[in-house]
Amino acid sequence: MLGFPHAKINIGLYITEKRNDGFHNLESCFYPIGWSDVLEIIPSENSHLEITGLEVDGDTSNNLCIKALSLLSKDFAISNTSVFLHKVIPMGAGLGGGSADAAFTIKLINQVYQLGLSVAQMQDYARMLGSDCAFFIESKPVYCHEKGDKFKDISLSLKGKYLVLVYPNIHISTKEAYAGVKPKLLDFDLKNFLETSPLEKWKNVIKNDFETHLFEKYSKLKEIKEYLYNQGALYASMSGSGSTIYGFFEEKPQLKFDNSYAVWQETLK
Repeated sequence: MLGFPHAKINIGLYITEKRNDGFHNLESCFYPIGWSDVLEIIPSENSHLEITGLEVDGDTSNNLCIKALSLLSKDFAISNTSVFLHKVIPMGAGLGGGSADAAFTIKLINQVYQLGLSVAQMQDYARMLGSDCAFFIESKPVYCHEKGDKFKDISLSLKGKYLVLVYPNIHISTKEAYAGVKPKLLDFDLKNFLETSPLEKWKNVIKNDFETHLFEKYSKLKEIKEYLYNQGALYASMSGSGSTIYGFFEEKPQLKFDNSYAVWQETLK
């Protein structure tokens, strides 16, 4: 069975406090986008993972797809399974690609082996794999809180807006990103602001807490954000804790980027 794990962007990202378990609480809006990997789950004689496309560092035994398969195999009689992953979404980019792969592995295994898991049950399994994995089970715009794994419905549609994402080939690890953050409680209602304020008013209000120190370290990121605004972006921001900068436009802009950059563009649906 074939699936297309897709990325997400963060609209606003505030790190509000350090938790006793070592993680951080945050507030953000997760918004699904079309930049996608390709994932196939097939019952087979021998379980294995094959990855094509972008190079993925590390031992395949630590891959989140394999961890998702192992997690479900503990509770269900799942036969040997081959996992084929074609990697398109850049890593360390703040787009949640690995988390999406894990969540879609759970969804596809649920279908292939007819496990009958509900959305809530699949989300619970996904939460065991990573803080934002559960989001990709339903993949709809949500307001996120706690570790980014608790959700509230949000009335927000950006349908018709033109989205540009720019990944300047800079890998930023989660550890590196969080090392420079100083948690602070949010002093306004982010969810309400997003639901009631036009996109044109977001620029001077909605922030990503990681930008402050990462823009100092990686000047290219700040330059890309400023370039998007200069080209007419209604709102631009860094996504997540990675190095992707995105911008919303009323219509397709004429943009030029370094050939080493990965760029994704789409009209949101």
